[in-house]
Amino acid sequence: MKQFADSVRDFINEWTINILILLFGTTTLVQAFIVPTPSMDPTVRVGDHLLVDKLSYAPPDPITKHLLPYTEPKRGDIIVFRWPIDIQQNYVKRLIGMPGDHIKVVNKVVYLNGKALHEPYVQHISPTIEPYRDNWPSDATDLNVYPPAREMLANHVVDGEVVVPPGNYFAMGDNRDNSSDSRYWGFVPRGNIIGKPLLIFWSYEAPTEDWVDYSAGHFIDIAEHFFTRTRWDRELKLVRPYPIP
Repeated sequence: MKQFADSVRDFINEWTINILILLFGTTTLVQAFIVPTPSMDPTVRVGDHLLVDKLSYAPPDPITKHLLPYTEPKRGDIIVFRWPIDIQQNYVKRLIGMPGDHIKVVNKVVYLNGKALHEPYVQHISPTIEPYRDNWPSDATDLNVYPPAREMLANHVVDGEVVVPPGNYFAMGDNRDNSSDSRYWGFVPRGNIIGKPLLIFWSYEAPTEDWVDYSAGHFIDIAEHFFTRTRWDRELKLVRPYPIP
């Protein structure tokens, strides 16, 4: 009896995954995206599988701009984009700064155009203040900061604030103390932005390395623990922006 139950469970697990892939595979309108790191905790978590709307931010043509719901990225949007350092990798972050915005961080508080932001979505996991991370922009001489961020600090700082240049955006993770974001690798060009998450269609509890490497052990783990490690409370959860004025 136990063997029969195990076989049924394995069959259900296999076909559940197949159906998800068939339904939510990459198209011109929607793309599936897996969150591999905790940089956006608690808004989206490691193992969240997102449906990303690729239409909203797509460049409209003269006809479709009147028919389809195109929008421009806005402050507070959660965006999926090609990482500027390696465009083969997709990142998910929150858009904080638009072209022309002035940004700085003082003791973990983000200031946008001279005003401290109210960020109820942010998580701080470290009680300590790190000079570069938490009081920014600052000297990155001895840190592992990517060249585009060094160029940003050299050429786009005015009166102690970074000024976002035309055609670019500034993105940060909600897990602010543990996020590789624009502080470390620079601006996000408009052309790198793929879309915005719509909802979480599946969430499974597994470590980052499982979602990065996709080893055989990862798939065995899913087959064995699909029902117990699926975060059922996150199924079909909408991913909403938080308007930043």
